[in-house]
Amino acid sequence: MEQRHLGRSGLRVSRLGLGTMTWGRDTDADEAASQLVAFLDLGGTLVDTADVYSDGESERILGGILGDLVPRDAIVLATKAVARRDDGPFGGGASRGALLSALDGSLGRLGVDHVDLWQLHAWDTTVPVEETLSAVDSAVRSGKVRYAGVSNYSGWQLATAASRQLSTSDGLPIVSTQVEYSLLERGIEREVLPAADYHGIGVLPWAPLGRGVLTGKYRASTPADSRGASPHYAPYVEHHRTDRAARIVQAVVTAADGLATSPLSVALAWVRDRPGVVAPIVGARDTGQLLGSLISEELTLPAAIRSALDDVSDIELGYPELRLG
Repeated sequence: MEQRHLGRSGLRVSRLGLGTMTWGRDTDADEAASQLVAFLDLGGTLVDTADVYSDGESERILGGILGDLVPRDAIVLATKAVARRDDGPFGGGASRGALLSALDGSLGRLGVDHVDLWQLHAWDTTVPVEETLSAVDSAVRSGKVRYAGVSNYSGWQLATAASRQLSTSDGLPIVSTQVEYSLLERGIEREVLPAADYHGIGVLPWAPLGRGVLTGKYRASTPADSRGASPHYAPYVEHHRTDRAARIVQAVVTAADGLATSPLSVALAWVRDRPGVVAPIVGARDTGQLLGSLISEELTLPAAIRSALDDVSDIELGYPELRLG
C-alpha cells in the first residue's frame, strides 16, 4: 500500500486507514484481530480509534491485539479525546485536566506508553483554545504523544488552532484533521480544505463511503444485517438516504459496472485521490468487508469518470468561498 506524508510532517501513513468504531460493539476481539492482521499484511499502517468508541472497549481490544499478535511498532496508532466519557469533572471536554486525564486513560486501555497521533475529537466552545492546545503541547513534550491532530473542526476552527500553534514559541504544529468527506458529503471543500492546504495539514476522511450508502446496498431496501437495520446505527446511515444521494449512488454504480469493479472501490478511490487527502479511514464489521475496501488500492479512476462523479456530486460554493485547486 502506498505511504503518504501526513501534511507537512515527517510522519508517513498508509493511504488507507483502519477504523475501529465498531470494535467492541459489532466486532468482537477475534474478528478485530483478523481485521488488523489482514490490514497489515496488505501494507496498511494507520489504525484509528477513540476513547469513546464502544465506551473504551475499542481501545481495550486494540491494546490486547498489540500485546499479543502485532508488534507495537508495526502500526501508526491514532486515538482521540474530548468527547464525554462520564459525568465526572474530568470525564470529557477540552480542558487541560480533562484532556490529560483522557490521554492517560487511553494509554492504559491500549497498554502502550505513547500514541503516534492524538486528535481533538471536537471543538469545545466552553474552553479557551489556548488552554486546550497547551494541553496538547504538554502531552507531546511528555513523550506520551508524537503528533497532534484535530477532528470535526470547521474551517475557522482549524485555521485558529493551526495559527495559534505556529505563532506561539512553544507551540507544536497540527498535522491532521479528520472530517467526514465523501461523494455524498463534500461540505469541507468550502472552508476546511482550503484552510488545511494553507497550513499544511493532512486530511483524514471519515465515512468515505457515505456511511455505507455509496456501496449501493441501500438502493432497494435495508439489508437485515446492515448498519441501517441496527437500532444504534440506523440514524447514522439514514442521514445520507436522500434523493440527491440516490442520484450519486446510481452514478457510482454505473461507473463501477463500466470498470468491472465494485461501487465501494469507485467511491473510495474518488475520495482517496482528492486534493489534500492523505488517508480515508475505512471501518468494517468483519474481515470480508474490510478486504472489499482494500481492493480499491488496485483502482485509479479514469479522468472522464472522475469528472462525471465530480459533476453529479458537486456542491454550491458562494462568496467568499474559493474552490481548492
